[in-house]
Amino acid sequence: MGCGGSTDKSDDGTLKRLKKPKPWRHSEPITRAQLKKMREEFWDTAPHYGGKAEIWDALHAATEAQLELAQAIVDSAGIIMTSEDMSVCYDERGAKYELPKYVLSEPANLVKDH
Repeated sequence: MGCGGSTDKSDDGTLKRLKKPKPWRHSEPITRAQLKKMREEFWDTAPHYGGKAEIWDALHAATEAQLELAQAIVDSAGIIMTSEDMSVCYDERGAKYELPKYVLSEPANLVKDH
């Protein structure tokens, strides 16, 4: 990825587009409520990791949107994706934004709330 935007060409010359994250498992089964709490804690503290608040806001919105809308959000915010699942992104000034798996998708071992 270059630094022109999220739709820069990948190494094979095709445009890099958002894709559904790969399946993953949490270290132990968790409930939807626990996952929600983890996500809320991450997004509450994310701006403290550095970068711009508006980029964190755009990433947050993109993680909660369907793929097409998420792609539009990323493109309009000028976010540079180095991974197709948004786990590692940069803003136009080169600040790095790392997103944990649990904000990108649900784990395979999600259990029903009690």
